[in-house]
Amino acid sequence: MKRRDFLGGTGAVILSETMATTIAQAAPLDDIPIIDTHVHLFDSRRPQGVPYAGSPEWARDMHGVALPSTYDAYARPLNIVGAIELEASPWVEDNLWVLEQMATDPLFVGTVGDLEPEKPDFPELFDRFRKNPMFLGTRCGNIWGRDVSKQIDDPKFIDGLRRVADADMVMDSANPTIDLLRAMIRLNDKIPNLRIVIDHLPQLDPDDEKAYAALLAEIHGRPKINAKLSEIDHRSMKARGLAAHKARLDQLMEAFGEDRVVFGSDWPNSWGTATPAQIVAIARAYFATRTRQAAEKYFWKNSLAIYKWKKRAANQPSL
Repeated sequence: MKRRDFLGGTGAVILSETMATTIAQAAPLDDIPIIDTHVHLFDSRRPQGVPYAGSPEWARDMHGVALPSTYDAYARPLNIVGAIELEASPWVEDNLWVLEQMATDPLFVGTVGDLEPEKPDFPELFDRFRKNPMFLGTRCGNIWGRDVSKQIDDPKFIDGLRRVADADMVMDSANPTIDLLRAMIRLNDKIPNLRIVIDHLPQLDPDDEKAYAALLAEIHGRPKINAKLSEIDHRSMKARGLAAHKARLDQLMEAFGEDRVVFGSDWPNSWGTATPAQIVAIARAYFATRTRQAAEKYFWKNSLAIYKWKKRAANQPSL
């Protein structure tokens, strides 16, 4: 699997810094602190490398390294005061490495690991990881050849996720499709107390808009299913700016409501389509069209309710 399959596209940044500045000026919400619920950390220079090849463009731009110190430099000027790492590697060593990297950087408030619930060693691994207060849950979905719409029929997979739910932790999904949405509805039926976050939902451009709308209508009445409004700037669109995204974001806000959406930058995987400043700018521009209360929920309050992260720095907000 190429890193780009996971990243969603690399290459030249399309949205200009000038446009980002213009958008930001039109959306003065920069006093609202941000918890970025979707950051990736990795270092391909480690002896075992990483379990993805990476595209030439990404390797050239990022040198195969994404560390807390690099992210900090982009995040802090944007009033990002906390971050949650989403682990993309199923290797146990990588999941441990991420916790070690975050331990000395209080900007990071937690990680959602990539442990596989159907595996025989999942109960032991999960119990081991959950002892660390920065471990917030696990990630499942359409990544590394997995098909969650099929996994959901595996009793071992469901038993593993019941452990996650009973521990009051979260499950993030990966790479949304129509079938994944159907699977999340079925998963909610099987484990009603499991908090589910559908990552990168704005990147889903369904072939069947009618079926998509029907699924969103079904999800609307399921309060444990949440949406991460990340990968907003995902598409290889010629048009840029808020107008290009507003209709889709309006649709998702209507489906999930202001209490079930969170911000995520997908740094550095989003680097090929937008910089962190541009990602924050387009999100601020959109929420400037809604209430300040909705913006505060999206940028940080909902992340506390969904991920239940613990404050590590004085400038991190609390309810």
